Amino acid sequence: MMKQHYAGLDQDENGGLTHIGRMILDARVFGILPESETCAGWDAAQIQNLYEKVYAAWEPYAHLPSRLSDALRQRHARIYSEAIDNARRCGWNAELKDED
Repeated sequence: MMKQHYAGLDQDENGGLTHIGRMILDARVFGILPESETCAGWDAAQIQNLYEKVYAAWEPYAHLPSRLSDALRQRHARIYSEAIDNARRCGWNAELKDED
């Protein structure tokens, strides 16, 4: 069986606004990953390990950005604003279609 590897945040669908992409953004918010890390070439075990770290980092805040400290909330807003702007430049549209 061939192992699959993640393409990287900059090569992901929807300008990176996928489940894995958002997890990478959250890892950046919490300082788990540097902002330059795209996770390109990571296998499923590495992605799962990152997921567990990000999940644990969110737990004290009930997984809600509104409960983050001021510094983390500002970092979250900046990182996600940049990601959304990039995704829009890549053609991502947040509007749901009738079939969604």
